Amino acid sequence: MSTLTASAVIPAAGGSFLLETRTTSEVFTPEDLSEEQRQIAATADQFAREEILTAAEAIEAKEPGVVPELLRKAAALGFTAVDIPEEYGGMGMDLTSATVITDHLSVLASFSTAFGAHTGIATLPLVWYGTEEQKQRYLPRLASCELIGAYGLSEASSGSDAMNIRSRAALSADGAHYVLNGEKHWLTNGGIAGLYTVFAKIDGEKFSAFLVERETPGLNPGAEEHKLGIRGSSTCPLVLEDCRIPAENLLGEAGKGHHIAFNVLNMGRFKLGVACVGGARGALAHMIRYAKERQAFGKAIAEFGLIQRKISTASARLYATESMAYRTVGMIDASLAALGEDRAHNAREIQRRIEEYAVECSILKVYGSEMLSFVADELVATMGGYGYVEEYPAERTYRDARINRIFEGTNEINRLIITGWLMKRAMTGKLPLVPAIKKVMDEVTQPPSFNFGSDGDALLGRETAVLASVKKIALFAAGVASQRFMTELQEQQEVMADLADIIMQAYALESALLRAKKLAQTGRGTTGVAAAMTSLLADENMGVAEQAARRVLAACGEGDLLSTQLAILRRLARFTPVDTVQLSRSVAHQAAELERYPI
Repeated sequence: MSTLTASAVIPAAGGSFLLETRTTSEVFTPEDLSEEQRQIAATADQFAREEILTAAEAIEAKEPGVVPELLRKAAALGFTAVDIPEEYGGMGMDLTSATVITDHLSVLASFSTAFGAHTGIATLPLVWYGTEEQKQRYLPRLASCELIGAYGLSEASSGSDAMNIRSRAALSADGAHYVLNGEKHWLTNGGIAGLYTVFAKIDGEKFSAFLVERETPGLNPGAEEHKLGIRGSSTCPLVLEDCRIPAENLLGEAGKGHHIAFNVLNMGRFKLGVACVGGARGALAHMIRYAKERQAFGKAIAEFGLIQRKISTASARLYATESMAYRTVGMIDASLAALGEDRAHNAREIQRRIEEYAVECSILKVYGSEMLSFVADELVATMGGYGYVEEYPAERTYRDARINRIFEGTNEINRLIITGWLMKRAMTGKLPLVPAIKKVMDEVTQPPSFNFGSDGDALLGRETAVLASVKKIALFAAGVASQRFMTELQEQQEVMADLADIIMQAYALESALLRAKKLAQTGRGTTGVAAAMTSLLADENMGVAEQAARRVLAACGEGDLLSTQLAILRRLARFTPVDTVQLSRSVAHQAAELERYPI
């Protein structure tokens, strides 16, 4: 039973996890879901088993009408209407409920992709930026999936450089219409959509968004792409040839389309990370079941240490991602709850409060997508030759996982966002990062205290000390890089990416640690396995942080200066290791007993 609602969480400032110490009472975890949210999860689980998975072969074969029909069935249960206000035919529920639905419906990537695009990047622009008339006209039909939505931003020549689009819009002489010309690429749901959000530059200058209905003359969806993965989802280009739309179909303000594009992507990144949690949970369960059934050398391969290591590492990374996802949504919902009754009519403030957690959303997207790729790879490895043939789902899972590192901004772009966003906040005084860096730089020049990362008998004391060290490593490396490159740091992409990796380890470990402590304090859930996975993460995350910091330091100095900085890093990275072999075996044993993710 829940002891905390997301709205009761303290909405810490975005990025402040790197500078401040949080307590268990300040974070939201999956164990804090309300009874209603648990019922939503159960309903979503049932729909996933009985509707999505049973239609998997038809979906992957792209049988006409299968995905639209499934979306309409999901709509009948309210799943596609959660983010839409009630006055427009929606449910008007909190983001935590939407997160639960995304999590538990993400059992097949092709459907998850179609569902996520429709409910996220295709619907939220209207919710946030639409006029009253636009909302009345389109949102009820999107809620019921009478209209399926698609989002047209990318172009062949722009990719991650979204502002460099070539599509053009011109206002007619009488001011009644916009005429659009151009070509969009990679539209998810492009072949089945009834409503497109399309970006173009008015007069070649003003980056703007437009609502274009499928039957509009001059709008022509291209042929379906033949993709490596997510083959059951519709992906196609969109050609606009003198496409005339009513002037009132301009979405938001002329020249302000970048606000729509970038704000909706923050939520897209968050929900993609959540979808990776659901996808990995299913892949891990399949791995465990196969390992228990497969016999070799007289026993199940689940009893072999190296198979157990695969299971435990996958479980630990999934645990960290899940913990980050629900912690993040807790902070966002807490911030949104402060709007009170004005929430439904204050879309711009909603966007601002979601944008506050842009760095957490990017972290979740990068860490989650790479976690899922790891789980998919280890699933194939566990199944051996069977994992490599199409007859078994491991092969599809492996192919499907790759797109998540490209969707919603590549992981490379998101790594730059993570570090750049924090640095920008620091420079504008919105986040006291500079004083924190100075404090750490002052500390590390003092004689070492020789704290090896143990905290006596305190609950998860060693892991708490490791977390403190990882944060100091992040601040130390950021300080060295800032001193070396100053305002040119953003041009050093390799350094920016390495700093992002250290920052991600801090957020992942702290989220896992706080959840494990909370489980122990409340006596809920599987306390022992959560602590064991947190211990495994502490050793892994420190290793990643130290290696990334070494690369940063080497890029910033040489000679005696580099030697001194490396000595400081060695001191910061010094910690007491644990017997990860026994921890791995204990986590894998618990997972095998349950035949699933052990939390």
